[in-house]
Amino acid sequence: MHRLALRVRELGQLFNSMDPTPFLNKDLDQEANNFIETWASGFAPGCRFHITIHLEQWPTDGDPSEMLTGAIHNHFTYKAELTRSALRHLLLQGRMSLVIGIVFVTLCLLAADAIGKFGDHTGSTIARESLTIVGWVAMWRPLQIFLYDWWPLQRQIRLYQKLSHAHIQVIQGK
Repeated sequence: MHRLALRVRELGQLFNSMDPTPFLNKDLDQEANNFIETWASGFAPGCRFHITIHLEQWPTDGDPSEMLTGAIHNHFTYKAELTRSALRHLLLQGRMSLVIGIVFVTLCLLAADAIGKFGDHTGSTIARESLTIVGWVAMWRPLQIFLYDWWPLQRQIRLYQKLSHAHIQVIQGK
């Protein structure tokens, strides 16, 4: 289990002050979010996290542990859902790009083949090779999406899921 200690003066430092909703649904402050994400991203995907929040000014209305645990878990659950949605959108874009790319490369290769039947002079060779290259370049983006672009999003989803289940402990004092 990996441990992170956050030290804050008051609860409000952890949350986005522009968010008008109650603490349980609030977004974490961007700096707090970035700090937690950066720290957590340095560990293997299968590890567990323990976050200790040292709170200088204890609220007068009681122990904030349950509320902070829920707020942090909700925040990272929401971020996992947003990233999952971005991944679905990327894969949809990849599928549409793949269909377009296949149609385009097919047309380019058919045109290159037709040009090749006109003879073997320099102009037709240049046109045939150009169409072949342009057709395969059209496949670049869908291949990039399906081979490389989805990995970082999937890694983020796993990180957010781990953070949404982190053990949260709140301690009074520095």
